[in-house]
Amino acid sequence: MSKPFEFELLHICKQTGARRGRLHTPHGVIETPIFMPVGTQATVKTVSPDELRDLNALIILSNTYHLHLRPGENLVAEAGGLHKFMNWDRPILTDSGGFQVFSLASLRKLTEEGVTFRSHLDGSKHFFSPETSIGIQEKLGSDIAMQFDECSAYPCSYDQAQKAMKRTIRWLHRCMDAKTRDDQALFGIVQGAFYKDLRIECAKEMAKLDLPGFGIGGLSVGEPKEIMYDMLEAIGPHMPEGKPRYLMGVGSPDCLIEGVIRGVDMFDCVLATRVARNGTCFTRNGRLVIRNAKYAHDFGPLDETCDCYACRNFSRAYIRHLLKAEEIFGLRLCSLHNLRFLTKLMEDVRRAIEQDALGDFIEDFYAKHGRGNW
Repeated sequence: MSKPFEFELLHICKQTGARRGRLHTPHGVIETPIFMPVGTQATVKTVSPDELRDLNALIILSNTYHLHLRPGENLVAEAGGLHKFMNWDRPILTDSGGFQVFSLASLRKLTEEGVTFRSHLDGSKHFFSPETSIGIQEKLGSDIAMQFDECSAYPCSYDQAQKAMKRTIRWLHRCMDAKTRDDQALFGIVQGAFYKDLRIECAKEMAKLDLPGFGIGGLSVGEPKEIMYDMLEAIGPHMPEGKPRYLMGVGSPDCLIEGVIRGVDMFDCVLATRVARNGTCFTRNGRLVIRNAKYAHDFGPLDETCDCYACRNFSRAYIRHLLKAEEIFGLRLCSLHNLRFLTKLMEDVRRAIEQDALGDFIEDFYAKHGRGNW
């Protein structure tokens, strides 16, 4: 029987070097590479847990910062933890809140001890440290908790990036010391902004620690995609081969593919549901903006190759009508489709890796989509 949080590296694609794995957790097995829908506030926007299961979401992400502000981790703990609170019986990963503290909160004061900040909701004062972040995540009861880290802005100076990277390593040790739950995995987060030597130094230092997995943070924050890919290539050889690698906040179809061929196992992003609410849908022929007038009399599905609820039951013309009429159901259908597009994409990627044919799959994918058209 597998141990909690055991990661099995099942296959390496001969064409690309991409990894096919399996991560065991107390709430189920995660097949990798995997895309994780984001349920920031204990819900994936407009999508029910049953619908997430139907589209084969194997794990979702929730956020420590937002759940701390409302409804509060004590209430979630009183409910029996996040799984019971939101009626989700599969794995959950919680972000530490570090990214939100540095990007959303105002009037921050950063010290070695932690960060004092004011809520973006009501201006109330709060304090996050490695210890408080772990404490909140333990009350939330996620399967995977992320360390509290310092995320550098883009662009930033070498000195700023180095200080943030070294503080992130120090804070990881404090997170490890604060951790008490054996049924919750703690992932470190490789930082270093856009300087390869800092990224490599951080990856090497974290590789010395016996952690169940590692995040890669501070990317997809405004930099060109080529820079992100360069950082992934730089740190890949220095990360433990037998541990899952999680590229945080990345979820466009092209970035998922490019991340996989650079050794990434896990991804998350709000992009799929965010663009869905604007009427933009992912398809095997590229982006489709369903609000456009040319779809008013189009009675075909969003994507003929898709098996999602929206594509099985409704036409482009109908979904366009719903969006133009500002009906919530239209947003839900676009969200269901985009999430299924990404979970299905990763199913196809996993199959292609197993068949040593990911290079062929990617060539065909880009022939239909183009590159960077997301």
